Amino acid sequence: MVHFFETIDLESLKAIAYEASEAVMKIYQNDFLVAYKEDLTPLTIADTKANEIICKRLQTLFPSIPIMSEENETIAYQLRKEWEYYWCIDPIDGTKEFVEKNGEFTINIALIHNKKPVIGVVYAPTTDEMYSAKKGFGAYKNGQKLPLKINNKPKDFLTVVTSRSHFSEQTKMFIEKLADKEIKLISKGSSLKLCMVAEGTADIYPRLSPTMEWDTAAADIVARESGKMVYRYDENIQCNDFETMRLHLKPMIYNKTNLLNPFFVVF
Repeated sequence: MVHFFETIDLESLKAIAYEASEAVMKIYQNDFLVAYKEDLTPLTIADTKANEIICKRLQTLFPSIPIMSEENETIAYQLRKEWEYYWCIDPIDGTKEFVEKNGEFTINIALIHNKKPVIGVVYAPTTDEMYSAKKGFGAYKNGQKLPLKINNKPKDFLTVVTSRSHFSEQTKMFIEKLADKEIKLISKGSSLKLCMVAEGTADIYPRLSPTMEWDTAAADIVARESGKMVYRYDENIQCNDFETMRLHLKPMIYNKTNLLNPFFVVF
């Protein structure tokens, strides 16, 4: 049996991300105004323009598949719960990084099937890094199969990547529990953190502060297809032992009643 998502050409989604990127970078390279939403997160004309391009192109190519985007109106769960497939979009993930012009933002397009991500593209315009994945077909960075690097001594040494803008007290405590290992700490913006674990330049990404489904969906399938997993965090599970966590933590799910993600750990 061939699933619908298996027939989708990743190149068509990459092309959409590239087109959105061109519009975004024209704005990024100049001065722009910053507005703030009710939750005090920033919003720029680049978010709006990228969203317009992505949604229009997806609607043209896949008119029967609904779209959920950070920049669209919220869709009631009573409607969403009937969806078998839907696009989960973050036109600019890392708007704070975009505003600060540190380059650490991405364009995220994911396809969700029955609460799980099955396709994802994550494009970082400033570095021209394209991460892509399709369930059962592997994950890639600019055409190279992931992971690119493997840590052969995780019991002795770990590279931990954390959020540049959202480093919580819980995250600090999580890292302190890894004190039996030598730790290298990296801070990064946007969904690039999940992609770093996918490619092997980081071993673990604890996110113990709020995110939304569109923040993680595209990079989630990249991580899964590289042999990693996005697990829902449980503070009662010992966090310095990967095998214990792998056995007892549950994978992230999507199209929940509340679109706010639980805290999670990627490894």
